[in-house]
Amino acid sequence: MQANVKSKNYANKNKQIIREKTNLNKPIIILSALILVSCVLFLSLDINAGSMEYALSKRIPKLIAIILTGGCIGFSTIIFQTITDNRILTPSVMGIDSLYVAVQTVIFFIFGSTSVFASNPKVNFIICVVFMVMGSLALYKLIFKRENTNIMFVLLVGMITGTFFKSLSSFMQMVIDPNEYLTLQSKLFASFNNVNVDILLLAVIVILLIVPFVVDDIKFFDVMSLGKDQSINLGVDYEKIMRKSLVIISILIAISTALVGPVTFLGLLVANVTREMMKTYKHSYLIAVSILVSIFSLVFGQLMIERVLNLTTPVSVIIDMVGGIYFMYLLYKESRI
Repeated sequence: MQANVKSKNYANKNKQIIREKTNLNKPIIILSALILVSCVLFLSLDINAGSMEYALSKRIPKLIAIILTGGCIGFSTIIFQTITDNRILTPSVMGIDSLYVAVQTVIFFIFGSTSVFASNPKVNFIICVVFMVMGSLALYKLIFKRENTNIMFVLLVGMITGTFFKSLSSFMQMVIDPNEYLTLQSKLFASFNNVNVDILLLAVIVILLIVPFVVDDIKFFDVMSLGKDQSINLGVDYEKIMRKSLVIISILIAISTALVGPVTFLGLLVANVTREMMKTYKHSYLIAVSILVSIFSLVFGQLMIERVLNLTTPVSVIIDMVGGIYFMYLLYKESRI
């Protein structure tokens, strides 16, 4: 009798696990199908037989850049929110995008657009990555290593940091040579129509090199979502993983920003939509869905902008407008808790 009860409980538990996995896998399957359809439409719409080769040579690199950008933003935002233990914070809100703008402006201001630091896309990209990693580690030392850091203090530091970098950039852009500024401007505004394809191969190689370091840490993020003290008590090397994660996040944000320019509020939207869709603590699912949501948003959004709205409005403007409104809503919601 007791054996039958145990067997029945075991069977029920297996059914529950299978049901849970099915529910978690369903959004991944649906989003993957939507992305596939969007990519096919993006590549095939309005192509004549005579211009197919030329059109595909332009569209395929753009599509790859959009997918890489979406993947980098989706992954980095989920991990950043986990290690900071807050759903409002994103790398862009903390001013990391503004640091990219400041670094580019300083390079053009000091060395000029004809220098190897500005004219060579790969050298320029490496310089930006180095400074963004240094900035993230400095941010970690300043804020996240403190005990009992208040969220409002973190937001205040992020806003001050972002404002400082923007003000510094604006000052240099005012006094820089107008011709230099025109060249600089193409790097400072998000544009999926002017993708930096020169670093596309380098970006793919860097992401492939990062993946092995990321896969091993995904299981630790499930524990880190419980908080710093609980993570340490459960045997997680919290400080090491946090430093490592910030370096990886900085590199990914540098890749996405270098490819298409800063997209401030995409990460905030994607991460919160993902957490609303996936009621789970498992980061293997959260990361996968976040990446897929981000890619679908960008591919479908760019498809609509190009084929329906005839490029009247950049997709980044719509994302930042919706994201800004949603960010203010989240702040209001936090203040009432």
